[in-house]
Amino acid sequence: MDLSWITLRRLAQSLPFVFALHVFEEALGFVEWFNARVEPDLSWQMFMAITGTAFVVTTLVAAQLAVSRGRAIAFVATAWVGLLMFANGLVHVAASIVDGGYVPGLGTAVLLYLPLSLLLFAAITVECGLSRIAVAAVALLAGIPMFVQGWLVIAEGSRLF
Repeated sequence: MDLSWITLRRLAQSLPFVFALHVFEEALGFVEWFNARVEPDLSWQMFMAITGTAFVVTTLVAAQLAVSRGRAIAFVATAWVGLLMFANGLVHVAASIVDGGYVPGLGTAVLLYLPLSLLLFAAITVECGLSRIAVAAVALLAGIPMFVQGWLVIAEGSRLF
């Protein structure tokens, strides 16, 4: 199977669209799911402010990564995708296991976030010359706030913010 069409540029360009699809899926019930577990409640306005800010950052990172192969943007993109998509995808999977069912955002987390993250990390190692260990370390370290937030919500019924 020829996968040569999967380039870093194309993967980078897909980031804002994949993020938007995930937010759309979450908009169908994530705030309610979250608020059933955590006090104080997350308002719809706060959800939109968080996701709006994340969309802007994602678009800026994606645009820069689509035109540059520099090590700095490669590390920034690895960290951002590690936090926003990879760690978030894993948290959605963990939450669905703990809940024993669907968590809003699970579909796009499994079908888009996790595969896109792994493809992007692999493309960064090839096209930007970063080592696999460096990419894995940056992605996992950047994901720590999401992992902690996920643990607090799923296991403790609390949150960071």
